[in-house]
Amino acid sequence: MSIQKRSREDIAKIIAQDIPEGSYVNLGIGLPTNVAKYLPQDKEIILHSENGILAFGPPPTESEEDQDLVNAGKQPITLLEGGCYMHHGDSFDIMRGGHLDICVIGAFQVAVNGDLANWYTGKEDDIPAVGGAMDLAVGAKSIYVYMEHITRQGEPKIVSQLTYPITGEQCVNRIYTDLCIIELDHGQAKVIEIVDGLSFDELQAVTGCPLMDVRH
Repeated sequence: MSIQKRSREDIAKIIAQDIPEGSYVNLGIGLPTNVAKYLPQDKEIILHSENGILAFGPPPTESEEDQDLVNAGKQPITLLEGGCYMHHGDSFDIMRGGHLDICVIGAFQVAVNGDLANWYTGKEDDIPAVGGAMDLAVGAKSIYVYMEHITRQGEPKIVSQLTYPITGEQCVNRIYTDLCIIELDHGQAKVIEIVDGLSFDELQAVTGCPLMDVRH
């Protein structure tokens, strides 16, 4: 059987289905914004954006775009009934005050103990710009990482110890990749799902830390 890696859109669909009803959720800049397109319409899930928006919906059609209504990544969004705008400072109070249930965020690396690196690779030609990532890492009750399993150079992104500058310590709860879903629990990386056609041993070979198979 051939390996069917998940597309970025497929990962977003799975995350959207896994978010419990009633959750207050921040979607990080980049890949995580895809999740907004796939949230079930029969669930009440309140999306927050650090630029000062609460209760926004999926992207609008091109003809309905409003350049004054964008998320933190400057992508057009829609505002749901009851949604609101707020001062940037109030938005960061939501992030820092423990009011977010989940933050879906991208990453360069995640360590087995839950350490997150997602803002800077340390290269001299990179422009470091942490934005609200540190606030989200320490403020959200749960952190879901949305990323591909390995780099373009074939290096593992899930590792025993970070080599990139840290964003937050021991903050990641779950990792969704194109190959699997992993729960991080007390220093253990528990594999709860693997794509069809990929064995546990093959997954371990492209992962930079020991894995535990807890699939039922």
